[in-house]
Amino acid sequence: MANERARALRARPTDAERKLWAVLRNKQLAGYRFRRQTPIGGFIADFVCFERKLVVEVDGGQHAIDTEKDAVRTAWLEAQGFRVLRFWNNDVLGNIGGVAQTICKALEASRET
Repeated sequence: MANERARALRARPTDAERKLWAVLRNKQLAGYRFRRQTPIGGFIADFVCFERKLVVEVDGGQHAIDTEKDAVRTAWLEAQGFRVLRFWNNDVLGNIGGVAQTICKALEASRET
């Protein structure tokens, strides 16, 4: 079920997800491999680097309304040892360089621990 939903999400990315994936795919960002729309437990992560246990979420306006669901998801992922970064769609679309730099810093920080 989650695999089918993840496949459907990969087939219809948002503009922000498409733009970020162009930066993350093929180990382009600091040589780390990311996967997109990947099931982890009962959730589907927008992007994940399993090597560094980093989840990157790209949030649209609906996430401003349903913050409790996101908090539960983040808490569960963190309990599994993942670090979760969240970016708003407009941040990705308007400042992809800054978003990429923040992700790079998180990747490097996880390497030091």
